[in-house]
Amino acid sequence: MGWLEKKRSWVPFLDRCQWGAEKNLLVLTVATKETEGFTRFKRSAQFFNYKIQVLGLDEEWHGEDDKAAAGGGQKVRLLKSALKQHADKEDLIILFTESYDVLFASGPAELLKKFKQAKSKVVFSAENFIYPDRRLEAKYPQVRDGKRFLGSGGFIGYAPNLNKLVEDWKGQDNDSDQLFYTNIFLDPEKRESINISLDRRSRIFQNLNGALDEVVLKFENSRVRARNLLYDTLPVMIHGNGPTKVSRSLEREVRCELIATDLFLGRVTEDEELPFILIGIFIEQPTPFFSQFLKRLQTLHYPKKRTQLFIHNHVSHISSRLCWQTRESITPATSQKLLQPLPKLQGSVSETQLMDLCRQDPSCEYYLSLDADVVLKNPETVRILIEQNKQVIAPLVSRHGKLWSNFWGALSPEGYYARSEDYVDIVQRRRVGIWNVPYISNIYLIKGKTLRSELDQGNLFQSSKLDADMAFCQNVRDRGVFMFLTNRHSFGHILSLENYETTHLHNDLWQIFSNPEDWEEKYIHENYTAALKGKLVEMPCPDVYWFPIFTDTACDELVEEMENFGQWSAGGNVDNRIQGGYENVPTIDIHMNQIRFEREWYKFLLEYIAPITEKLYPGYYTKTQFELAFVVRYRPDEQPSLVPHHDASTFTINIALNHVGIDYEGGGCRFLRYNCSVRAPRKGWTLMHPGRLTHYHEGLPTTKGTRYIAVSFLDP
Repeated sequence: MGWLEKKRSWVPFLDRCQWGAEKNLLVLTVATKETEGFTRFKRSAQFFNYKIQVLGLDEEWHGEDDKAAAGGGQKVRLLKSALKQHADKEDLIILFTESYDVLFASGPAELLKKFKQAKSKVVFSAENFIYPDRRLEAKYPQVRDGKRFLGSGGFIGYAPNLNKLVEDWKGQDNDSDQLFYTNIFLDPEKRESINISLDRRSRIFQNLNGALDEVVLKFENSRVRARNLLYDTLPVMIHGNGPTKVSRSLEREVRCELIATDLFLGRVTEDEELPFILIGIFIEQPTPFFSQFLKRLQTLHYPKKRTQLFIHNHVSHISSRLCWQTRESITPATSQKLLQPLPKLQGSVSETQLMDLCRQDPSCEYYLSLDADVVLKNPETVRILIEQNKQVIAPLVSRHGKLWSNFWGALSPEGYYARSEDYVDIVQRRRVGIWNVPYISNIYLIKGKTLRSELDQGNLFQSSKLDADMAFCQNVRDRGVFMFLTNRHSFGHILSLENYETTHLHNDLWQIFSNPEDWEEKYIHENYTAALKGKLVEMPCPDVYWFPIFTDTACDELVEEMENFGQWSAGGNVDNRIQGGYENVPTIDIHMNQIRFEREWYKFLLEYIAPITEKLYPGYYTKTQFELAFVVRYRPDEQPSLVPHHDASTFTINIALNHVGIDYEGGGCRFLRYNCSVRAPRKGWTLMHPGRLTHYHEGLPTTKGTRYIAVSFLDP
């Protein structure tokens, strides 16, 4: 069974696609080269079983370009020549349409039905804007309802009438086709003679230029149609003309099943040799959780021998040593290079260099650009992107709980961001598919052969007016290459970089507000969730609870921050005064406010300690307010223990920050009233116990090494 037959078997028969083509319908279009837009047009035509005749293929284009105000006369010339053989076929209906930015939304039966209901021999698409000569506006007939102006991107009519329409063409290839048809329509005698009308209510043709507010997607079971809300119509053809949604394909929107065709054609199996891929990693600004970023690269499910890795580090606080830790764990040493930061070297220059490497290497089948602020959690990402069989494609990544993402759904008339009506649904994955979008960033995959063909000229990141990322997307669009985004899988998210400071030894500790999910992944113990559910919570002494809270990394970094600060002092000193509070028994310590960590520590207590407190002490609710929060250091020759005392708190938490038996010997806590001791504190686990009244306790002597604990005295 061929792929087309397989595709048809996925679709409910006549209800979804009318496979029986109408014999008296011919579709004519002009395409001088096989662009991605043209391929999409042909795919949608084949899906609905339209009979297409392409005019001008492989002919040099002399019509309008992106900078010209008008053009397209070449299309009229080609159409005039093609219509000569059909001039006497009175029953033949011909649809003439653009192809690079057009999709079919329904089959021939619906198209012919709506055409015949128009009761005209020729029907042109209609628009809200007059083009290319605004001086002709006064000559247009006034209308009470619908769109007033002619659009030349699509029209349908009987063969003899269309032949009569173009028989007087004597213009040049770079003359305006739309102006030619407009002048015929505005001539009352010619309009009546040829019998021309406009599809004012978008029953057949939907031009997207200026129609941002009137077009939505209509989802109905497994069917998806573009719907015109203004006129309550379901257009048969969608034309992405003008600076609205011109770069957004309705491929996914018109019919969900079109996506399956691409997946079938591009499927990569385990038995096939995977393509060779060049990966460019870009660190352009201070980025948190970079060590986790490198670890995730190591988990990508892609063979090392088919990968070449380049890291461009333009940030001084990220060391080359850390980048080189990926050697042998991601790619072979012979395939790994580190691009050092160069004076005034911008990321766009580096990325251009990497694209050139792929262009110049015939074995480079794909180029993956990946920014260090992308948290790529799906290890199958590279394989998934390759399977989509697109020239340029990006996986959806967005900020946690935010609408900020790595794509735009539409462009403003000035070429900047505009929110498409389905943007939120795509970001939140309420609508799932593969989407043609006008802008992507942060992470994307490009076929090597595309870099060596459509995208082989000039610096794609250069523009006199636009930033590098926008310039890249505009240049890709201008070369007729589609940029796709897939949200068919969950891939990961983007870090927030706005409030990232690099003044600390371990800057990630301060990210609990800006990137809470990543902070939790790095610093909160993997079994904390189980403890929150009542599992893994021990009670070694009456009303004393013991449960996991911190990872080893959290413990190590907090200790290293304190030692880096270095100003250890007795807790009774006035410098350690916090909100009027003092330690009843002074310790050798550094307080959280001394390293400017009290806000972050309070957030930690509120998010992770309070929920367990309320479960373990029923009826007690805490806002985790604290007067004292500090890290204590115990050494045999400095301060080995603490005398019996009450804590100045309603309840206390005491987190062990290093390993007993490895980093130190001795230590622990004895609760005198119960004659009960905890002698082997576990690194990353916290003791939680009542404070002022009942749990009189002492710190047992540390006999060897150095012991660190994080202590907080909490009140409601």
